[in-house]
Amino acid sequence: MRHLYSFVWGLSLPFALLRIWWRGRQEPGYRQHIAERLGFYGTSSTSNSTATLWVHAVSAGETRAAEPLIRALLQRCPEHKIVLTHMTATGRETGGKLFADVGQRIVQAYLPYDINWMMRRFLRHFSPQICVLIETEVWPNLVAQCQRRQVPVTLVNARLSEKSLKKAHQLAALILPAARAISCVAAQSNPDAHRLQQLGIAQPGITGNMKFDVTPPPLMAERGAALRSGFGQRAVILCASTRDGEEELILHAWTELMHKHTDSTAARPLLVITPRHPQRFDQVAALLDARGLTYVRRSALELTPELPVDTQILLGDSMGEMYMYYAAADVAFVGGSLVPLGGHNLIEACAMGRAVLTGPHTFNFSEITDQAIAAGAALRVDGAASLLKQAMQLLNDTVSREMMGQHAHAFFLQHQGATARTMQMLEPYLQ
Repeated sequence: MRHLYSFVWGLSLPFALLRIWWRGRQEPGYRQHIAERLGFYGTSSTSNSTATLWVHAVSAGETRAAEPLIRALLQRCPEHKIVLTHMTATGRETGGKLFADVGQRIVQAYLPYDINWMMRRFLRHFSPQICVLIETEVWPNLVAQCQRRQVPVTLVNARLSEKSLKKAHQLAALILPAARAISCVAAQSNPDAHRLQQLGIAQPGITGNMKFDVTPPPLMAERGAALRSGFGQRAVILCASTRDGEEELILHAWTELMHKHTDSTAARPLLVITPRHPQRFDQVAALLDARGLTYVRRSALELTPELPVDTQILLGDSMGEMYMYYAAADVAFVGGSLVPLGGHNLIEACAMGRAVLTGPHTFNFSEITDQAIAAGAALRVDGAASLLKQAMQLLNDTVSREMMGQHAHAFFLQHQGATARTMQMLEPYLQ
C-alpha cells in the first residue's frame, strides 16, 4: 500500500509544486526555499558540527503550540541544535519571530513532500537524533525512513477527532503501520488517547495541551489596549480565526441586527473579524464591499490609529497579533465552528480573560471546549444570529461578562503543565 501511495505522490508532484507557486501570489513565502520541499538543503549540514533534534510543526498554530517544548528542549540539551520544519509559509514566519532570540540554535526548513527519496535526503542532511511531530502530522514514508535510520519518531500534543479516525480506518493499510511504528505518543486528552489506541498505538500518555503553557506576550496586551483606545467608547465583538463561509453568515446576521438599532454608528458595537488564513483577507474585504459596509483594515491603522467614527467593521488583516485582538475585545467568538470544520482552540481567548463564544461544530477540540463550557468560561451558540444575540446580551450585562472572563483565565491557569509532562515522556529518547 505504501508503494502505491508513493507512486501516486510522484504523479501528483508537478501539481503540488504548481499549487505552491499559485499560493505564492498572495503569500510570497511559498515561492521561497522551494528546493527544500524536494529535499535539497544546500551543502551545509547541522550534523557536521553538533547533535540535532528535529521538531515538525506544520503551520502557525502548531508552531506556537510547540514553543514551550522547543524552549524546554533547548534548555535540556544545551549542546544540541533544533531543526524546526514546517509545511506552510505562515508557520515558517511564525517560527522566525518566536525564536528570534535563540536563532543561532534553531535551523528552520520546509519538510519535503512525503516521497521516500526526498525524506532520505532530509534525514541524511540533518541526521536528527529524534523526530518530534506536533499534533496530527503522521506521514507514512517519513515514519518508514526514520525507522530505517533508527531515528525514534514521537508524536506530542497529539489529537485525533472522530472524523480523522474514520478517515484513517478507510486507509488502514497505509496509516495503521505508520501509527504503530511511532515510539512515543503524548495525547492532549483522554478521548484523543482512546482514539489513538484504535489506530494501534499501545500506550499513549495523556499530558494535556501545551498551548496552555504558552505565555501571552505582555507587549500584545499593551498593543491591544492601544488599539482599543482608537475605538473610542465603543464595545467590541471579536470574531476570531474565521473560516470560509463563516464571514458571510456573520455579516448577514450583523446587517439584520444593526437594522433594528436606530442609534448612531458611533454608539453601536464595533465588529472585528480576523480571518484564519492571510490569503483570505482580500476575499473578506470583497464581501464587505459587496454589502456596502463601512470598514477599515487593521493594516491601515498603522498610520492613523484613530478609527473613523462611521466604521462598522474592523478587518484584522495581520498575522501574529491574535493576543492583541483578544485584549482589545469585550466578547470573543472562536471561528471554524459555525461551519462543520471542527473549530479552533479557545485557549488564547481564555488566556486573555475574555468571555468566549463558540459554534456547534467543535469536534477537533471537543473535550477542551466542553470543559471550558462546564467551567463557565465559554458559551455555545447554534448559529450566527444566536452568536450576535448572545454577544449583545453579554455586552449589556457587565457582571456576567466579567465573571465569564475570570472563569476563562482560571480555566487557562488550571490546565498548565503539559510541557513538563511531555518532557518526561521524551526523556528516554534524549539520553
